[in-house]
Amino acid sequence: MTMRVLLRALPAIVRTVAGLALDPALPRAAKIALAAAVVYLASPLDLVPDFIPLLGYLDDLLLAALLVDGLLNWVDRPLVLRYWPGTPEALERVGRAARVLAVWVPRRLKARVFGTPQ
Repeated sequence: MTMRVLLRALPAIVRTVAGLALDPALPRAAKIALAAAVVYLASPLDLVPDFIPLLGYLDDLLLAALLVDGLLNWVDRPLVLRYWPGTPEALERVGRAARVLAVWVPRRLKARVFGTPQ
């Protein structure tokens, strides 16, 4: 269910990330994390090669969940809503799903990159 929520919201997430990346209000560390994640996800090089069944996409999935969790749960909500094309309720569902998938990432690391949780 969690993955389904994120996959269905992917177009809205991409639009939101693109808008946030260009907004001067987004913290610099979050912009750097965003750029690094996009470069890694677009790169053919992976920590776990994609040809390994199931595990091959795990690193990409976890990085994407971390990025979405950081942007939706740690960045100022009104700023995120400015670029979110859906309803606030839909954003809340996506944020909960991302939080579940990124639970393994230490809060301290998220706070360092994205600031305090919203």
